[in-house]
Amino acid sequence: MKNKALFLAPLAALAMVASPVAASTAMARPAPSEEASVPFINHGAIRDWRADGDRVIYFQDSGRQWYRATLMTPAFDLPFVEAVGIQNSGTDRLDRWADVVVRGQHYPIQSFVKVDAPPVKSANAAHKS
Repeated sequence: MKNKALFLAPLAALAMVASPVAASTAMARPAPSEEASVPFINHGAIRDWRADGDRVIYFQDSGRQWYRATLMTPAFDLPFVEAVGIQNSGTDRLDRWADVVVRGQHYPIQSFVKVDAPPVKSANAAHKS
C-alpha cells in the first residue's frame, strides 16, 4: 500500500499541472498590441509626423489616424531634423518592416501601432534647457 501511494503521488501532481484549468491560466497572457500599417505612403498617405525623443515617431495618415513607430535603435538626430524618410523595400506601406531614414541613416522600426494621438507637450517643456 505504501509503494502504491508513492507511485500515485507524482501522477496526481502531473494531473493537476496538465489539467485544462491550469493550462488556460498559464496561457492567459495579455495580447500584444496589434501591429498596424499605412498603405500608399508614396502617394500622400502620410499627412504629419512628430518625433518624441530619439526612438519614437508619431505618424498621422491622410485620414487623421495617428500611429506610433518605435525604432529598434536610437536615432540621436531625430529630435533635431525637419524631415524623415521612409524606406520599405518593394511595398508602398508604412509598417513594422519599414526603415525610417534620418540624415541618411536607416533605423528599422521595432513596432508600429495605432494610437489616439501623440502625447501633448506642455508649454513649459519647450522652454526647459
